[in-house]
Amino acid sequence: MGIQITPSILNADFARLGEEVARIGSADWVHVDVMDNHFVPNLTFGPTMVEALARSTDIPLDAHLMIEDADRNALEYVDAGCGSVTFHVEAAKAPVRLAREIRAAGARASMALRPATPIEPYEDLLPELDMLLIMTVEPGFGGQKFLDLCLPKIRAARAMLDKHGIETWLQVDGGVSLETIERCAEAGADTFVAGSAVYSADDPDRMVAELRAAAEAARS
Repeated sequence: MGIQITPSILNADFARLGEEVARIGSADWVHVDVMDNHFVPNLTFGPTMVEALARSTDIPLDAHLMIEDADRNALEYVDAGCGSVTFHVEAAKAPVRLAREIRAAGARASMALRPATPIEPYEDLLPELDMLLIMTVEPGFGGQKFLDLCLPKIRAARAMLDKHGIETWLQVDGGVSLETIERCAEAGADTFVAGSAVYSADDPDRMVAELRAAAEAARS
């Protein structure tokens, strides 16, 4: 598959989210960071706000659930209009069942791993997923520095996906910028979340294009 850029609105102006999303018209997805102040020490969006955002844009929403009770609450974000829902394996009691429920409800099912969580125990679970998210910072706050120590995990995940011959997308999130996206692409990622790099730019949509070009150059 080709390169996908999914800007995070965590660094956008929350009071003007509809306008902020309109500034990234060439993005493939809008990444929505949902935090509950329990799984991570921050509080952001709930399903009501996500539903309002879904009505204001034609760009599909990619919900990243950094919440404790993912098994019980994930489907609320499908109902709110998200085309992709990511749960953290550290917060899911039954990840296979949850992935199947998300898919059955009509959304893409994705699973996220924190930087310290190894990928190897979940190899057999990968065919149940539409996307795997490797966190390259600790989840909870935007603007953090990219952790190069996560690159071997990205490579390992890509090797597993290729071994099984599955088309699960491999997403990275955390510190993605023009300085780091090439390393992620070379390691095998194809879907990239960028927050501060996009929304701190004078022209966010131009930055989306520049990130895409940098990743495509690294993959080729």
